Amino acid sequence: MDVEDIEIQLFVQAMRLRHGHDFSEYAPASLKRRVQQLVRTHESGTVVRLVDRILHEEGFLPRVIEGLSVPVSEMFRDPAVFRSLRDKVLPVLASYPEINIWQAGCAHGQEVYSLAILLEEAGLYERSRIYATDFNDAALAVAAEGIYATREARVWSRNYIEAGGSHSFSDYYSARYDFIKLDQRLRRNVTFLNHNLVTDEVFCEAHLILCRNVLIYFSNALQDRTLGLFRDSLVRGGFLCLGTRENIDFSPAASCFTHIDGALRIYQLGGSGAKALKK
Repeated sequence: MDVEDIEIQLFVQAMRLRHGHDFSEYAPASLKRRVQQLVRTHESGTVVRLVDRILHEEGFLPRVIEGLSVPVSEMFRDPAVFRSLRDKVLPVLASYPEINIWQAGCAHGQEVYSLAILLEEAGLYERSRIYATDFNDAALAVAAEGIYATREARVWSRNYIEAGGSHSFSDYYSARYDFIKLDQRLRRNVTFLNHNLVTDEVFCEAHLILCRNVLIYFSNALQDRTLGLFRDSLVRGGFLCLGTRENIDFSPAASCFTHIDGALRIYQLGGSGAKALKK
């Protein structure tokens, strides 16, 4: 083991013992890259000097958390996924009097507002509640504001159309200078909360859970724990949507789900394809 790998272990221990954030089950290569970036960003020189600041510097933790999270997304990212949600999932959710949706790892909120638009256009938003969670408070604050760079709008507009949007994407925001601000009405049924998939437990009974491009940063053991958390959070017949590079096939939880759209990683708890259903 080289010196830097030993220092990374010290970093993980310092975060856990000093602040209660456990990164021991994050994918090692990804975690190492982000710690190295933290060293560069904060001009610490070495990981050990970064660890010293984590242990002793008041107010430094939020900057570390911000550097460790990956709040990269876009509205209607992977438009085929949102078209499938619109065509295959929302018609089923329409049968419920109330709809709870958990967007886990919501980052800067782009997919939260994409969901809100889908629900609005399906006539379901008034009876829906979206719980948008992340362990990064700074990312949650950005998400709650709903303000983004104007340069993103062209791609997002194209994504929206490819996802089956029935209006003009510009109907949902106002533009000023270099920024767009999403219509605050889209926020009316969204609750932003701090929730850590590594340590926190079930907190709602959901009809749909989206957690896209988060599990790729976890070890298999942590992915398995998280999938079990999702299984236990879903109502019978509820849906799970993961990132297109993620899957559940390796996990014991997979036996509880049926593939709705395997290529797009959309699953349903129970159903004819499920071998065992614990709820």
